[in-house]
Amino acid sequence: MMARHHCLPVFAALWVCALLTAGAQAQPESYPSRPITIVVPFPAGGLTDVPARLAATMLQEKLGVGVVIENRTGGSGVVGAAYAARATPDGYTLFANSLADTQNLHYLPVNYNPVDDFIQIGWIVDGPPLVLIINGNLPVKTLGEMLADAKANPNKYSVGTSGPASSPGLTLAQLNKAAQVQIQAVPYRGSGDAAAAAAGGAIQGAFTFYSQAKPLADDGKVRAVAVASPKRLEGWPEVPTFTEQGYKIDQRGFVGLATPANTPKPIVEFLSKNLNEVVQSGEFKKRMAVLGMAPPPVAENTPEKFDRFMREEIARQGEMAEQSGQKLKPPPK
Repeated sequence: MMARHHCLPVFAALWVCALLTAGAQAQPESYPSRPITIVVPFPAGGLTDVPARLAATMLQEKLGVGVVIENRTGGSGVVGAAYAARATPDGYTLFANSLADTQNLHYLPVNYNPVDDFIQIGWIVDGPPLVLIINGNLPVKTLGEMLADAKANPNKYSVGTSGPASSPGLTLAQLNKAAQVQIQAVPYRGSGDAAAAAAGGAIQGAFTFYSQAKPLADDGKVRAVAVASPKRLEGWPEVPTFTEQGYKIDQRGFVGLATPANTPKPIVEFLSKNLNEVVQSGEFKKRMAVLGMAPPPVAENTPEKFDRFMREEIARQGEMAEQSGQKLKPPPK
């Protein structure tokens, strides 16, 4: 008993020391004290890079430390994501995640988990949704007219996508199934190339994004017939949604911010607060509207809600992958 009593002060001191150490590690008062890196897994100038880069610039001004973008490209975003997932969880390496992170694991042998290997901070932007455009010289003017003609004339229409396992490819497969038509998919290197091909008449239409479609439509080269989102685009209110026209198709991009798992909660909360202040600013919203993007309201943009969204979107994209026949098959045992 005596030995046990003599040890109590030692254990108490160690316990207090451990608490103090944990508290010091968790305190964000000294964070950030050096530059923060945001890993973007796609090239500069793309629909993931542009919102992340603007947010980084505005965060840098707000926080008073460097916030730099590092483009680690390759493997449809897998290379950069895997690198960020294995970074030290101290808040100095962050990750700009996107729709690709909810899709890749269904098609590729991904060596990281997009939710369990990260703590979600929040959305940078929601959108843009896909837009179905058709060549401006076609006699059909609406989605309904196009689908009626496609049903009467199987294989008459060809629509550009970014490949079968891409958002455009999956959305076309979804539309074919829902409308019971046989529109042919023509793969291009990207949705911008597909949009240009539709404008030039090489194909009848393309699934692309607002920033690629709107200038072509303004020039009369293409006509937008449907938006793949629950509501119409603010910058293009005359274009109806697929849902309005009887097809429940929702395929939107997003750009979010995450940090490696085990990052202290106070740092996550600090980043969430400051991210919201940046993306809710008038300047940020104005510049993102040009791309058909917008941040969710503050009340919706929390780490918990973004985490729930990521998990639900992964499940939804998995169902689409199954339906398309493109889902990754497990290796034989």
